[in-house]
Amino acid sequence: MKGNRTKLASVTRRLVTEIYGRLDYEALGPVYCYEGGDEFWRAKRGPCDRLGSRVAVALKKKLERGGRSLYVGAGVAELPTLIMETVELSRTVEPYNLRRAEVTVLNRACHSIPLTFRLADAASAKGRFDHLWIVSVLNDPERFPHLSPLSYGRGNPLTLDPLKFGKERRIVRALVARCMGTLARPGLVTTTTEEILWIAEWCHRHRVPYRVGKRNYPTALVGDPICFIHIGRVEKNGRVKRLK
Repeated sequence: MKGNRTKLASVTRRLVTEIYGRLDYEALGPVYCYEGGDEFWRAKRGPCDRLGSRVAVALKKKLERGGRSLYVGAGVAELPTLIMETVELSRTVEPYNLRRAEVTVLNRACHSIPLTFRLADAASAKGRFDHLWIVSVLNDPERFPHLSPLSYGRGNPLTLDPLKFGKERRIVRALVARCMGTLARPGLVTTTTEEILWIAEWCHRHRVPYRVGKRNYPTALVGDPICFIHIGRVEKNGRVKRLK
């Protein structure tokens, strides 16, 4: 499907609206909140659509048609970008999510399009990808309670448990290594400004050139700004070449 690179196609906009309208927000409430889930989604549903679509437009300018994207920890907020890639760029997307309840809700809502969320660890993904989406995963306070505060500059040296922190750091490094190992070069990484250092560390260790984009994009749920990192050689227009 060919179209304008500066905005989402009408069919994408329609599908995004329809799928957000089909989501079971009552079931999603406990996934994102300990209490007050209904109020949370009344406030966040609109921003997820609006801000997610803004990121989708930016990503649309950077990806070629027909490639493959690996999404780590993809959920409600990633719907606009996933739909855009599938519908407008004819790309293969593999979104992974470890939350069973959210995966069930998302797959029910997405039954009308070729988009399936996988209840599995993204480290199990096979093959090569030219785009890696890893947003608010490496600093997740639920999964990494000892590492996350340091990512946001809120670490307390009096309460930090170095053994638990070290264990979580090894897990994060292993996940980054596995996912980055599947990324073709040149490739593109979509992540948050707080997670850049993990991608940069991997690149330095493997002597892979990278360039962090100058522009950041706000997000609806966590609030961490999203950015793009070009890995390896990049075309002059900033777009990642198609995966061969």
